[in-house]
Amino acid sequence: MKLEVPLFVEKFLDLVEEKVGKGRIFNELQEETTTTSFLESVTRLSNLLAAIHGGFDSDKGRASLINRVGAIQQRAMSYLEDEFRQLLEEPPKHTINESSETGKNAQDRQDQDQPNVEELPTDIFPGYPPETVANLKKISDQMIKAGYEYECREVYVVARRNSLEETLNHHLCYEKLSIDEVHRMPWDSMEREIPTWTKTFKDCATIYFPGEKKLADEVFSDHAAIAADLFTKVARSTEIQLLNFAEAVAMTKRSAEKLFKVLDMYETLRDHFAAVNDLFPEPFAKELKAEANTSRSRLGETAIYMFCDLENSIKSDTGKTPVPGGAVHPLTRYTMNYLRYACEYKTTLEQVFKEHWKIERADSTSRPRHDGVVDDDHDSNNADSKNNESVSPFSAQLMRVMDLLDSNLEKKSKLYKDIPLSCIFMMNNGRYIVQKIKGSAEIHQVMGDTWCRKRSSNLRNYHKNYQRETWGKLLGCLGHEGLMVNGKLVKPVLKERFKSFNAMFDEIHRTQSTWVVSDEQLQSELRVSISAVVIPAYRSFLGRFSQYLDPGRQTEKYIKFQEEDIETYIEELFDGNQASAMARRR
Repeated sequence: MKLEVPLFVEKFLDLVEEKVGKGRIFNELQEETTTTSFLESVTRLSNLLAAIHGGFDSDKGRASLINRVGAIQQRAMSYLEDEFRQLLEEPPKHTINESSETGKNAQDRQDQDQPNVEELPTDIFPGYPPETVANLKKISDQMIKAGYEYECREVYVVARRNSLEETLNHHLCYEKLSIDEVHRMPWDSMEREIPTWTKTFKDCATIYFPGEKKLADEVFSDHAAIAADLFTKVARSTEIQLLNFAEAVAMTKRSAEKLFKVLDMYETLRDHFAAVNDLFPEPFAKELKAEANTSRSRLGETAIYMFCDLENSIKSDTGKTPVPGGAVHPLTRYTMNYLRYACEYKTTLEQVFKEHWKIERADSTSRPRHDGVVDDDHDSNNADSKNNESVSPFSAQLMRVMDLLDSNLEKKSKLYKDIPLSCIFMMNNGRYIVQKIKGSAEIHQVMGDTWCRKRSSNLRNYHKNYQRETWGKLLGCLGHEGLMVNGKLVKPVLKERFKSFNAMFDEIHRTQSTWVVSDEQLQSELRVSISAVVIPAYRSFLGRFSQYLDPGRQTEKYIKFQEEDIETYIEELFDGNQASAMARRR
């Protein structure tokens, strides 16, 4: 039986066509009654098209109706598509400065040039009010039902992808960079980009990607597969670009000073990628995980090479010019500060070395095996570490660096022709090393108390050698041997003793007041120990033999120092003070 088109259908189409033709939707969709009315009309249009399947009085009438309903529906969908786009592109109703903060905190936020996204709650992004989200859902449902899923998806992806990129750029100053652009970038520029990358990755994991997923799930709540696919399309390019940046950094020229930024990136991937990956559906999540693991692995390998490059820095420091005054060598400062900073990443470095030590071992045939066996030197120096059974690959590498530094400093100490100055040099550097290790719980844990005690013992030996080479000879002038013959004082010998003492002490003061001991405790220990042996000996010698010199010119000629003078001049030693030395010389 052929059906005729009911009159009310024609009237309904006239009304809908009139309403769509006037474009009233743009002004009225935000009103609930109008919104419901219009969307119900669109629903009826879709149902009407679906119902026309049996034909009418004539094929011509049936075709005419289909064409008319289709044309009206197409215009209605076009309007819905535009409205969908406009709603998506509306500025967020919630901004960071409009959060619940009041008083000084809110004012501080407003005074900042860059908004602080760090404390932005996840329920604020992307910032659509509930009524907007509800309207987005209604429109998407209608477009999908009407067969306009492709158009709906395209509008959504383009709008949200652009919005996400703009948000990252505005709030985090994050720019997409190609691998080639990263490779061409000088290190100082890349160094500034890495913290931005780190912040962006963390915020994507905790704020932006969860916000995008929540929005897609709400707008397409009746279409879970579509919601998952759209979220993936919105976020995937950003996530892949973030991973590409990490891989590009891992492929840049390696050098020791880049280590810490690389470790920051490694930790970011390690600690935050899982949260990102859990948001994506399979199989993209699997693909993304493989890429992230590759990037993280390369960062780890790069970190190992960079840390081990510290060996080359020490080995290549073969300068033949001794540091003036026996001060702490720049190599010592660089190495110890580098190690102290590196050990702030100790847990991460332990993990990286454990995962990649075979690569590190293969890189150098001279490098010791890191398979849980400690060599003899490390065993004796680190007897209390893990009961001598084993050390981790990272710990073994750190101890190797310390051994290389010790060896290098021994060679540099031999550049000093003055043995006492050589001892001062080794004391300065040894004390600096010990203090740095004691000041870092992480390095101390690796090196152990036994190693520190051994180094402290070495420092005492250098101290004794210094005392013997410098002050032992001076004290020889104050000895009593040869002064008395047959119970009588030999005055010429006494005069020569005083002259020798004066000349030798004057030379020691002139020379060693230019030497440098920057560690106040070591400087004090040296001065106290010198005073303890020199002043009592001089006091005794002066008290016993000064009476044999004739008062007046003879006394002034041979007794140039009083006890308090000796004490004053000893207090001037190791200041690195050329002026004091010149004053004494005059």
